[in-house]
Amino acid sequence: MRFYILGCMIFMFFNLFAHSSFHGKILEKITQQPVIGAVIQVIGQNKVTTSDVNGFFEIRGLSTGTYVIKISLIGYKPFSDSINVMDEIKTSKTFLLEEDAINISEITVTATKDVGLNSISRLDFSLRPHLTTQDLLRLVPGLFIAQHAGGGKAEQLFLRGFDVDHGTDVAIFVDNMPVNMVSQAHGQGYADLHFVIPETIERMNFAKGPYDAKTGDFNTAGAVRFQTRNYLPRNMIKTEIGRFNTLRGVIMVNLLNNSDTSNHKQNAFIASEYFYTNSFFDNPQDFSKVNLFGKYTNEINKSTNLSFSLSSFRSKWNASGEIPTRAVQSGLISKFGAIDPSEGGNTTRINANLGISKKLENHAIIQSNVYYIKYTYNLYSNFTLFKEDTINGDQINQKEERNVLGYNGSYTQEGDIGNVGFRSTIGVGLRDDQIGNIALSHTRNRAFLNDITLGDIHETNFNAYVDETITFSPRLSLNLGLRFDNFYFSYRNKIVDTINDLRTAQKSKVNPKINLYYNLTGNIQLYVSAGTGFHSNDARVAVVNPGNILPRAVSADVGTNLKVGKRLFVNSAIWAMDLESEYVWVGDEGLFGPSGRTRRVGVDFSARLQLIKWLFLDGDFNLANPRYLDEPDNSNYVPLAPPLTSIAGINVRTNNGINGSLRYRYLGVRPAIEDNSIRAEDYFIMDAVFGYAFKNYQIGFMAENLLDVYWKEAQFATNSRLQGEPTSVNENHYTPGTPFNIRGNFTLYF
Repeated sequence: MRFYILGCMIFMFFNLFAHSSFHGKILEKITQQPVIGAVIQVIGQNKVTTSDVNGFFEIRGLSTGTYVIKISLIGYKPFSDSINVMDEIKTSKTFLLEEDAINISEITVTATKDVGLNSISRLDFSLRPHLTTQDLLRLVPGLFIAQHAGGGKAEQLFLRGFDVDHGTDVAIFVDNMPVNMVSQAHGQGYADLHFVIPETIERMNFAKGPYDAKTGDFNTAGAVRFQTRNYLPRNMIKTEIGRFNTLRGVIMVNLLNNSDTSNHKQNAFIASEYFYTNSFFDNPQDFSKVNLFGKYTNEINKSTNLSFSLSSFRSKWNASGEIPTRAVQSGLISKFGAIDPSEGGNTTRINANLGISKKLENHAIIQSNVYYIKYTYNLYSNFTLFKEDTINGDQINQKEERNVLGYNGSYTQEGDIGNVGFRSTIGVGLRDDQIGNIALSHTRNRAFLNDITLGDIHETNFNAYVDETITFSPRLSLNLGLRFDNFYFSYRNKIVDTINDLRTAQKSKVNPKINLYYNLTGNIQLYVSAGTGFHSNDARVAVVNPGNILPRAVSADVGTNLKVGKRLFVNSAIWAMDLESEYVWVGDEGLFGPSGRTRRVGVDFSARLQLIKWLFLDGDFNLANPRYLDEPDNSNYVPLAPPLTSIAGINVRTNNGINGSLRYRYLGVRPAIEDNSIRAEDYFIMDAVFGYAFKNYQIGFMAENLLDVYWKEAQFATNSRLQGEPTSVNENHYTPGTPFNIRGNFTLYF
């Protein structure tokens, strides 16, 4: 509480001591769109800042006079200019940055959190092709994904020694709108990104650990934020054709006349995507999805910006499910076969998102966004085969109908006391989920047999946070955060023969954060981060187990961001995390359930090397040691938590239009059960992408699994019974990974 009061006092009073300041805005030279995250340095002064989401920046504490500033950002030519600061007179200027070849030399190491993972994010997003929705998540260093339900289901995620399932410990956002679904029919935190058209994404940011006060639920292992384009440089039509009857088409068209590139105060475009594949399984997957996305932006005046987007998504698919090892070894099915070929599902999502940003006369910024999500989900799975019902089988149907309404708002102001700078943010948020007819049913060949559970959920999260960044000098900064979350849960059981079976629960959580950044030299940043986060529990569990609603994660990182010469950038960290309650796979029930306390200790290492102007190497190496704290040795393994992951590649990007990438991904052996008697196998996969861009069109190819190895993508220890078996068997069940696959694409710009 004292920390909260101190933050508020600083926020309220620092402006009384403000000196003269200079205000600027950075735009991209051709498109006139704001440049976000550019680093602005005052030469010869202890002043460094960055441009915000609207391209604005402020340099405070300057005496009257003329100064030289340097502006730099990856992908732009470095730029220097002079500024004049006059006492008690507001001075401002607009600067235009020109796009340039990507150079690691443009990474500026300062004592801020914008260095490090965010710098890697900008590099990877610019260099590495993201042709599919899955590619978007693979841009996060150390994050692995696995698909195991015919392509339409949200991917299984692995990060920092976590089997994240479909999103339980990674918070994901698109345009500040949450992707994770609380109390979802299949899994807590379910994050299905298939509603995103990859070509509409402009940039991404990510963070590891629960150290950002702005992010709450599911932010334990990390968080990923995607931002869609505000502006479409050219109209485009793209087609892709590949093996296994794969077809994809994308159309993106401006709705306003943007021929005058010097005046883009208003922009509007629409994008659509169609995708279809039968995939490589013996039983055709018949996976199809349709996406529509439209966005309108308007610079209403010099201080106010508005954006509004609408999107619609629909998909359906068949699935072969996770198959038991013994069924393949005995010849009962092929290695791409299925025991229950009637698995699969369908889902829809409609999004509306309104955002407003306003810069006040005191140069504070108010940001708000309101969003609405309408979501349906319908999934058929069969994990245990004939274990419970030897006649009909154990197929289950998980479904729901959901409406989500939410709001995020923040007020940010900068100032200084003497030579110490302050950036203060106060934020609030509200999310309300109304989930109707959330059900777990017993089915056979997708035909209903009986309900196992059926009910309605109402879940509300109110949150507020304070975030204070204190810049003592360009070499030292301190970030302090405090976040408050309150959750309300209600669940009405529709199976119980009474209209009054309504159970409720409520829980609050306060989470402090601290980040300290220090520049040892001009090219070496040291940092220490510590804080707490949480992942919420499913409402159906929360109302019967109020003591396990918001299990806390306590975490710390000690790391460095190192720039060696002009061509090598390295991020490394030693980290540890204790979690009050783990979620583990329960195959008999087809869900993840709460378990005991865990501890993870690990090492992350990421490096980016520019060999020559057009040739780049990148590599990520991650170690973790996940263990239960309250279990005896040799029985304290965390199922499916990976101890070793590695991703690396070589990337080419030339000025004459050639671009490409050759990459590998390695996921190490991991325990599938607490005593490690059943293990999930490791795999090593190589992929390649090549493209050539002409003036008005582009051609490209993507090859998956170049070595055509047989690998097991998603793996689980499941107690199942084949039809005719006298008893059930607990062994490794898996979904086979993609064999060699090639796709070609052609893009026309007009």
